[in-house]
Amino acid sequence: MRALTDTYINLFTDFGFKKLFGTEFNKPLLIDFLNELISSETGTIADLTYLSNEQLPRTSEERRAIFDIHCKNEAGETFIVELQKVKQNWFKDRSVYYSTFPIQQQAEKGEWDFKLKAVYTIGILDFVFEEDKDDTNVFHHEVKMVDTKTGKVFFDKLTYIYLEMPKFNLTEDQLETHFDKWLYVLKNLHHLTNRPQKLQERIFGQLFEQAEIARFTELEYDAYESSLKIYRDLQNSLNTKFDEGKIEKSFDVARIAKGENLPVALIVKLTGLSEDEINSL
Repeated sequence: MRALTDTYINLFTDFGFKKLFGTEFNKPLLIDFLNELISSETGTIADLTYLSNEQLPRTSEERRAIFDIHCKNEAGETFIVELQKVKQNWFKDRSVYYSTFPIQQQAEKGEWDFKLKAVYTIGILDFVFEEDKDDTNVFHHEVKMVDTKTGKVFFDKLTYIYLEMPKFNLTEDQLETHFDKWLYVLKNLHHLTNRPQKLQERIFGQLFEQAEIARFTELEYDAYESSLKIYRDLQNSLNTKFDEGKIEKSFDVARIAKGENLPVALIVKLTGLSEDEINSL
């Protein structure tokens, strides 16, 4: 029996995010979003190829990585798109670590000149960086390797983009650009009861149609309900672990998450602990 009262899915659930951005049928949504985010550098993306989400290390002793979305455009440039629901210690470090996998995978056997294709790591964050919490104006961070003496980009093939969604507070009436509209949807979709008048572009028509819970099959509905319960339980549990925006005691959080039967890979992302540490609890 269907009990959810929301009209549209919550994009900060694993199910919601991967349904709208990680499926072949909805690939146009991801392409449109990425074009708004970084087309000034990559040129217009015409197509994407989804790649394996699980990245294995070179040896069994090293740590693997599991991406939310991993894909390439037609030029061979790699995109890692991550949804981060709660603040994690060393999140930036994890982003850098994740970016090393597609870099190393470009190595060619035999003679190779080390020429690389660009790698973009994108984090859609449901939290604010502690060091930036007092800066309410900048929520869209684009980070590259920069020469500190000249202020110029030293290497343009490695880019980290972070969107601190709690800082985005535009109302529907204030939306001006297509990018504004995308961010509005990301943050507010599950609060809406119908498609806003300002979001009448064709691409948003597909998004709202695919996000409508009433259209789900029973299997999709059950999967979403389970994902939403995990998200809500986790938020409620983690609220008690916050002190001025910081998560305390990663092991305590991991125990709570294990008690909720969250996958180990997800607990790793949430706490920064290793799989061995989590399995030992």
